[in-house]
Amino acid sequence: MDSAPASEASYLPDSVRTAVKLLIVGHFAVGKTTFVGTMSEIRPLRTEERMTQAGAVVDDLAGVRDKTTTTVAMDFGRLTLNERLVLYMFGTPGQQRFKQMWSDLARGALGALILVDTERLEQSFEVMDMVETHRLPYAVAVNQFDTSPVFPESEVREALDLLPDTPLVMCDARDHRSSAEALITLVDHLLTLEQEPA
Repeated sequence: MDSAPASEASYLPDSVRTAVKLLIVGHFAVGKTTFVGTMSEIRPLRTEERMTQAGAVVDDLAGVRDKTTTTVAMDFGRLTLNERLVLYMFGTPGQQRFKQMWSDLARGALGALILVDTERLEQSFEVMDMVETHRLPYAVAVNQFDTSPVFPESEVREALDLLPDTPLVMCDARDHRSSAEALITLVDHLLTLEQEPA
């Protein structure tokens, strides 16, 4: 899914003083590329390649059989929040074999939005471990696929072993409004942590 056509929004206004780097992370085929594309005000940078037979032995396509491409480096998008603040969104690749890119992508990031799918929650644990290894504060967004089961928030929290203060929201990565609410939840969480006494 592409973002809005590039226009005068391709260039940042001179008034912008702060740029914030956020990671959009999650397991393979959870909707990271779609999320970045939905939220980016510029045409997002994508590094998707067609999946081949060579990857069939390492990419688990259970539940995502219609997927034909995969991110091999990152997705990148931008969202200007106001005349002084801009968000840079970096979508990470979801497969284990691209794990080495995480250190570079995580450098300078203030936090991460972890996308999860209730049909494949167990695949989220490794991603959450990597986010915690890089000491990134995070919020979790359940990407609501049409075919995924719906569970009460308390059950999702328990299944993911989330701390009580870790934000958990529902979203549809294809929908601008719900994706924006997920991003706002993450930014609010980061602001709250920043205001806490050391």
